[in-house]
Amino acid sequence: MIPTRSIAIGFALLITVTSTAQETAKKRQRNYPPQMKGCEVEIYKTVDDTKLNIYIFKPAKHEGNESRTAIVFFFGGGWNGGTPQQFEQHCRYFASRGMIAMTADYRVLSRNGTKADACVMDGKSAIRWVRTNARKLGVDPDRIVAGGGSAGGHVAACTATIDGMAQPGEDTLVSSKPNGLALFNPATVIAPIPGIQLMDADKLASIRQRTGVEPEKLSPFHQLKKGLPPTILFHGTADKTVPFKTAELFIEKAKANGDPAQLASYEGQGHGFFNFGRKDNEYYLKTVKQLDEFLVAYGLLEGPSPDEVAVQ
Repeated sequence: MIPTRSIAIGFALLITVTSTAQETAKKRQRNYPPQMKGCEVEIYKTVDDTKLNIYIFKPAKHEGNESRTAIVFFFGGGWNGGTPQQFEQHCRYFASRGMIAMTADYRVLSRNGTKADACVMDGKSAIRWVRTNARKLGVDPDRIVAGGGSAGGHVAACTATIDGMAQPGEDTLVSSKPNGLALFNPATVIAPIPGIQLMDADKLASIRQRTGVEPEKLSPFHQLKKGLPPTILFHGTADKTVPFKTAELFIEKAKANGDPAQLASYEGQGHGFFNFGRKDNEYYLKTVKQLDEFLVAYGLLEGPSPDEVAVQ
């Protein structure tokens, strides 16, 4: 028999752990939405009582009547959490290079009780909002790049590959498709591919529970058609969260369609290797420099690229 005192101690520990987790969640909620200095904040979409912000970083000497390339980043977090602040430093850098750089909020499970289909819908809304407000923002509506990491990379990829999925009431005559893609270890394959083993049954079942629709309908690889805009995909070969093979398959299919797509592979790197603050920013700096050069090459950024990227 387990002593009553031991049971009491066990319950006390459980209550303490649970209480700590709840307090952490409440603290995160109190600190949300995030605060980022030096940017403008606009509400790009309201769904029921949820207001979604987009954080806009502009070049130091930006005139409203200019027509610059825009880049919109979407954060990672498994469609469950995450924060637009993930790409704050990316935005600061690309604003310093003359772009209108933005990081957008979107609905996620932990805050809004939504699934991946809502994430994609919001991503498309964000691109459509930027294009609709291009003149006010000083943006060229034909030079809008969508970027993101992990689940945010999935959202960005979906804006270019998934048809439909528009928020009811939006003006669908305004395109939600970007003119370039910058993807960081994105989830581009979220449904089975016949003859190729990428994920076990448990992972596929988990994805199915989180998508809100049949996974194939939200799988960029499965929905990929000719006409993908210039795309660069950064991926670590040791990624255990999103298999490197999925990146290879996506880029191979895009190239087979005759579209400009580049895989930037990083040997031995795992998931999220590109994030600001990791490994003394070694891979943040490398990937930002490579993205800069890619955007210059496709006329989406004024050149030349700097010899070195400085931390903002």
